[in-house]
Parts: sequence; structure tokens; C-alpha cells
Amino acid sequence: MASFPLRLRARQHGVRYRYLFMHPSSEDLSELARLVDAGALKAIVDSAYPFERIAEAMSRLEAGHAKGKIVVTMPG
Repeated sequence: MASFPLRLRARQHGVRYRYLFMHPSSEDLSELARLVDAGALKAIVDSAYPFERIAEAMSRLEAGHAKGKIVVTMPG
């Protein structure tokens, strides 16, 4: 499994790590919102880019330097 090295490092530091792969569904999104609101789930944001700079955002993602999620904001 691709996440094994990351899970091993997390365990060594006493941190729980879980890779979550989802298909879009309103139930899942509601559950995620509930977990965030309850403080049980924290999203780590590496950086945010306006839509006009999406090429930059993709370059950062592809370079593998992001230490969290890369957010692209839509105009308006």
C-alpha cells in the first residue's frame, strides 16, 4: 500500500494517520462537515491560489512539495 511509509512514520511519532478515499456523496460530505465542526478532523492547508493561478497550484502539487492540501479559490 502506498501510504505504508507515512503510516509507519505517524506511528513512530504517536500520531494516527488514515488515508481516506471517497466518492462524492452528500452523506459523506455531511459527515466530514460534522467532524470538522466538532474539531475531530483538521484539514492542513499548504497554500491557496486564485483560479487565475491554477497552473502554479498544479506545479506545486506535481513537484511534491505540498505539506497539506492546495486550495484553489473560484472568483466571485
